[in-house]
Amino acid sequence: MDQSPENTQFFLTSETPCPYLEGRQERKLFTHLGGRRAQLMHHLLSDHGFRRSQNLIYRPACAHCAACRSVRIVASEFSPSQRHRRILSKNKDVTSFQVEPRATLEQYDLFYAYLTARHEGGGMTQMSLTDYEYMVEDTPVDTIVIEYRLTAEPDEPLVGVALSDTMPDGLSMVYSFFDPALTNRGLGNFMILDHITRVTDCNRPYVYLGYWVKDSPKMAYKATYRPLQVQEGTLGWRAWRNDAE
Repeated sequence: MDQSPENTQFFLTSETPCPYLEGRQERKLFTHLGGRRAQLMHHLLSDHGFRRSQNLIYRPACAHCAACRSVRIVASEFSPSQRHRRILSKNKDVTSFQVEPRATLEQYDLFYAYLTARHEGGGMTQMSLTDYEYMVEDTPVDTIVIEYRLTAEPDEPLVGVALSDTMPDGLSMVYSFFDPALTNRGLGNFMILDHITRVTDCNRPYVYLGYWVKDSPKMAYKATYRPLQVQEGTLGWRAWRNDAE
């Protein structure tokens, strides 16, 4: 039976330690994506704050916390700040290439180096090449991989990778990683800026950044992209305003 909003079954995970806020517990509401309507369901659920991971789509469902909020950049109205312009200037020698969602050993080596340097001790550091292949290739929706290379170098080394889903109204960044030896370049932000360019070139309005936690330093960079919209449940997507300003 093809998946539809009427017959979709949702499941709730057990509680585990929150990776963003110390002392908190997290749990997720999730369902499977599959069949001819997977793309439709993906967009429908994403519009309600869900995120995809392989053939699952989920959103936080924590008992006593609602800090995780889905955010998207209004790319059609985005104007780069001075900081963003510096990042673009630092990476003038980086070129992006859209490729099929196929895992390569070159990508995995960069992925492993990134996790080892940036997320030591995290669960993803145990991922094998086969696990990485599933992460990239096990997708029931339209997914692309964008590779970032230093084209000024003779061998054009791979310095960044973004796994993104194509949406009717933009791009959803599923996961991205970069060469940890090049931290001073701001490659993580450069990939976001590249996605903004890509969606505006296609006359689409949004870049979906996943979840944002206001009090998590790890996610502070997401608030630097304006205008930013936050998914507010039954209220839908609302413009985010920094009350500290």
